Amino acid sequence: MIGIDITSIDRIKKMYEKFGIKAYEKFLNPKEIEVVKKPETAAGFWAAKEAASKAIGTGIGASCGFHDIKISKGKLGNPKIRYKKKVRKAFGIKKSHLSITHDAGFAIAVVVNIFKN
Repeated sequence: MIGIDITSIDRIKKMYEKFGIKAYEKFLNPKEIEVVKKPETAAGFWAAKEAASKAIGTGIGASCGFHDIKISKGKLGNPKIRYKKKVRKAFGIKKSHLSITHDAGFAIAVVVNIFKN
């Protein structure tokens, strides 16, 4: 299944300016916060988590929250995604792929999940 999301970089930037680190803590774990150096990255992570929740057919909510999804960077700087074990098991997720891009004030993410048979 595929999920996609678009997020305004300015919206995430203003949220951070208003609430500081608490804004990031709402949707990022400590390791993800360490990776975020610019609002573009934070917006990309937000979009990635929204897209990931859509790729399992739920959206962000009780079945899959922001902290049930982990975003990291690979050796070449490529984005990587992983759901917590409880989510992978509940939805039968075998493998997940993530792409994030930024342009014209927006961050866009696409997640593709491969499910177990």
